[in-house]
Order: sequence, then structure tokens, then C-alpha cells
Amino acid sequence: MKRRRGSPPEPGCLQAWAAENRALVERWRAARCSGPGGAVKREVRQQRGGFGELLLRMQGLPAALPALPLELTVLYNSLLFTMGASDSAIKEAAEGIHQGLLRVLEACGACGKDLSTEELWQKVLQEVTVEELQAPLHRLGALQAAWWLAASRLGSTAGLFRLLSNAEDPGRVRCSEGENELLSLLKAWRVPAEGASLPLVQSTEDLKEILCTATAFLQGLQELEAGNFPTALSLLQEAAEGFCSKRALAQIYTCLGCCAQRMGKLQTAIQHLKRALQVDFQCLPALSHVAAVYQELGETEAELQALALLYEALEKNPPVAASSSPHFLIRTELPVHTPILASLLRHRHPSEVKYLLARRCLQDGRVADAVEHYLDFLALLQEGLQQQVPLDGGSPLPRIPEVFLEAASALKQAGRHQDAITLCEEVISRTTDLIPRMLRVEERLQQPECPLPGTGLSQQKESLCCLAWRAAGYLHQGWAWATLGEKKEAITQFSRCLGDLLRVQIYGSGAEGTENLLPEVEVLQKIRLLSLIGRGTQFLELGRHKEALLDFQHGLQISPGDPAALPYLVEALWKLDRKPEAAAQWQKFSRSTPGEDGQGRPLPLFLASCLQWAAFPRHEDLARSIGDYLGTPHRDPAS
Repeated sequence: MKRRRGSPPEPGCLQAWAAENRALVERWRAARCSGPGGAVKREVRQQRGGFGELLLRMQGLPAALPALPLELTVLYNSLLFTMGASDSAIKEAAEGIHQGLLRVLEACGACGKDLSTEELWQKVLQEVTVEELQAPLHRLGALQAAWWLAASRLGSTAGLFRLLSNAEDPGRVRCSEGENELLSLLKAWRVPAEGASLPLVQSTEDLKEILCTATAFLQGLQELEAGNFPTALSLLQEAAEGFCSKRALAQIYTCLGCCAQRMGKLQTAIQHLKRALQVDFQCLPALSHVAAVYQELGETEAELQALALLYEALEKNPPVAASSSPHFLIRTELPVHTPILASLLRHRHPSEVKYLLARRCLQDGRVADAVEHYLDFLALLQEGLQQQVPLDGGSPLPRIPEVFLEAASALKQAGRHQDAITLCEEVISRTTDLIPRMLRVEERLQQPECPLPGTGLSQQKESLCCLAWRAAGYLHQGWAWATLGEKKEAITQFSRCLGDLLRVQIYGSGAEGTENLLPEVEVLQKIRLLSLIGRGTQFLELGRHKEALLDFQHGLQISPGDPAALPYLVEALWKLDRKPEAAAQWQKFSRSTPGEDGQGRPLPLFLASCLQWAAFPRHEDLARSIGDYLGTPHRDPAS
């Protein structure tokens, strides 16, 4: 380009602008080194305004080549404050960069009005050869790279640095086999020297190091999401060795821990996650992942300790971790925004952690602790804090009726039967109006159902859930009354449960097996079986053996050969003096494989205790009686 447009400003004007730029930079350097965090943030706002006003004055005149090095330097400094103001403000820099490139073309007598930003960069770097503009353009290119990285446009970033590298030394950058091209381009990029007459608020050398770290971090996350764990581990380790704040380093170690966990290297995962907490003890997502890894390792005590520490830390509402000193406007974490990172670094709400403590204690048989945590959680709900809990896909919280039923199960196991009954009554009363009089559903879903707006559940599945919760409430009440010795009241509750389940008519293809069964249908079938067993046991104790036999037979129709119902059936036949039938069924039970009932998908936790209560308690006595009848040594099938 030979033709140049625009008359240069008066030398005095250029000197005044350069002096103002220098004064603003010196003021910022003093503020970032001496002021506290709040003062630095105020200074960022003030400096952003100061550089913005200076840039407006300069861009108010036609673009002129002599003024462009200073103008692009002021633009660089101004955009640093714009991008550093907040994580979201980085997007505001795109228009500023675009405008700066147009000013360069204007000064050189060219037009790029209809070009995209990528096309503008290609035109400017290939056609503008003025030596004085090379360093300012390279600095502006580094900011462009930060913006494109934030938008996950890695291809655009690589293309830009190819242009920058070719502009300075064609053929210089070579990427060896297996080496990451973008990282190679960034590392090979020659940072322009900072001139004393045009000082910068953040050196380009620092910005290069941050871009390299951010690129390794970002690409490591992409590989992690794609399931390429060894590559992800290598990139994240390179990011951990880069230039970043303590906050970013803790995040990188957290991601390394999650990557190692997915690779099955659980001890390595623990080491990375502990390292994250050592670097920044306020990186609480790392503590959440520590608990998850300990659960996978089966170290329940360590898992519960981690959850307790997490709950205590969240209750104190810790401030956001500060960046390392000195304060950098563009930081490693600024351009790294991806859904997987947001998921891995998701902060738990205290209520979620309290629930996890309750659930894990109940699963591990620590009933007293489980009751305490469930009651604490229910108190938080009563205070209205549940509105602060994000019930998204990453939350461990089930639906609230399930929490009530789990708490009732814990109370029941702790011997607090009346409290359990009261909690179940709450579930029953709140779901009564949500269940239609009759439901007709297919047991195996053939096609995906259309979700209701805002719920994620079809209306039919929602009704099935409500029915399951209400029926489970009656089931728990039945077992609670049975334990209290109130047999007639227990029979009433079991009968109410079975009556509720008559509301649903299930039809299907008749195929065997439960692998394709709707989860809600499978839960309803299990509740029906447990209710029949519960009512049948009460009939047995009242001497109503025929009614008991009918319930057990019905239960075995629902779940043929079920090891929970079959011994009760044998006992009912035995007491009705139908000993040949009882002996035949017992021999069938003896030949069954232990644990058959464990097949299929896991049942909800609120039904787990019911399986325990339904366990046949008189195996030894019945086995001895039948053994004597058959004239053979008895063998307890449960042993």
C-alpha cells in the first residue's frame, strides 16, 4: 500500500496524548502493587474510563499513520481494562479490535468495511508492512487471541498466529508429529519489545504466557470432554506448569483430578485434588470431588469427613479466591469458559451437601447420623432455603417427596416409628390431588415422550412418580405400625397402598425380563410386592392363614420365584396343613440362586429398608420342620 490518508495531529497533541497514556500506566502500576483488592477494582473502573476517553479523542480525528502506533497502544491498554473488568466484559473487546483494524486500513488508504474480523486480520497482516505498526498489531493480535479463546474459536486463533508468525519469519514455525499446533504457534511467536515511550499496563510477554497456559487448559478440557484422557492429562499438566493465578492453578488441579478419576487412577486423583486444596483452600469443588473419589474407593469414613468439611466451609460463605499478586487484567481463567469446566467446578449448595451426608450415612447403616442429617435438611427446607438450591442436572437432590420417604426410612430404623408415620402422612397428603383416578400406561416405553415445559417429565411419568411416592408412604406406615404391634392398623395401611396401586393399569408386550421396563413401573411393582408381603405377614400373625396365602400367591404372580415372598408362601401352606405343597415349594426355594432379587436396576433408597423388613425371619425353624417331614437333614436356603 502506497497511498496514505489523513493528516497527522500536531506534534504537541501527540506528545500530550503520549504523556497522558504514560501517566495512566504509571498510576495503574502504583495502584496494583500497593492497594487492597477493593481499591484495585475501583482503579480498574477509573483507568478504564481514562483510557476510554483518551481513545475517543484520538479516534475522533481521521486515522493518520504517524499517530497509529500511539493509538493502537492506547487501544491495547484500554481493551485490557475492558476485558479485565469482568469475565463477561471480555466480549466487549471484539468491536474495539475490529474498529482498530479498520483504522489501520483507513490510514493506509484501504477499506475493510464489509470484511469479517478474520478477513480483516488477514488483509492487515499481509498488506500493511509499515515497520512502526508491526509491534502494536502483534499486541492487538494477542488480545484478539484471548477473545477467540474465550469463544472457543481455537481454529481462528491458530490461523491468526500463523499469520503473525509468517509476517515475522516465514517458515519458522514447524510442528513436530504429535505436537499441538496451536501451542507450538503460541510458543514460537516473537513478542514485540515494549518501548519506553509507549508503556503498557500489562506486558505482552506476560500475556503470551497466559495465552499458552489458557490454551493448554482449554484444549485439555476439550480432550477430557471427548474422552481422550491421556491427551487431556498431558495438556492439563502442561497448563499446571504455566503462568497463572492460584485460583486458576487450583482449578487446573481439580480438572486433573477428575481426569485421573475417569481413567480409574483413583489414588492419583486424590493427590491432584488435595494439591488443588493446598494451592487454594477455597476451591471447594475440589473437596466435593474428593468425597466422590473416596466413595468410589469405598472409604466411607474419609468420604463423610470430606463432605462434613465441605458443608462447614459452605456455611461460612467464603469469599471468591483472589488472584495472585501482582494483579493481572488478563488472567488465565478469563478466556477459559466451557460447559465442562462449569460442570466440574460447580459449587454445591449447603443443602445439597447436607443431603449427601444424610444419604451416605443411611446407605452405610449409620442410622443415628442419617436421622440427624435428614432432620437438619428438612429444617433447611422448612426455612425456605430450598429455593436457593439449583435443581439442575448436576444436583444430587432427588424430588422432595423422595427425601421425606428416605428420612422416614431412617427414622423407622432408628426406632422412631411415630415420627416416620408423620413424615409419610405429609407425603401422602401432598400427593393426593396430583394423581388421576385412573392411569393406563405401557410398561415398556416404545418412543420418547414429549417433556412438559419446565419439568423435563411427561405428565404420565409425573403421575406415576406421585403414585409411587404416595403408595410408598402407605407402605412405610404399614411396616411402622407392624413394628409397633398394631397389626390391624398395619393391614389398613398396606391395603390402602394396594388400593392406590389399582389406579394404574399397566399393559405391555408380554416380553420377559425387566431390562426394558419403565423405571416407574418397576418401582410400582416392587411396592405392590412388598405391600402384599407386609399384609400377608400380619394376616399370618392374626391366624388368618388363607388370606395370607392369597397375598403371598399374588406377590409371586407379580415377581415369580421372588426369594422375599416364597418362604412366606411356604409357611402359609405349612400352617394350612398343605405340607406336600409346602415341601415342594421349599425345595424349589432351596434350589434358587441367592441374590436373584438383586437383578435389574437399583431401587430407590427409600425402598431399601422395606426389603430388609420383608426378609423372612424364621428360616431355621421352617427348614428344620420341613427337613423332619421329608426325613432329610434340613438346610436353610438363606444360609
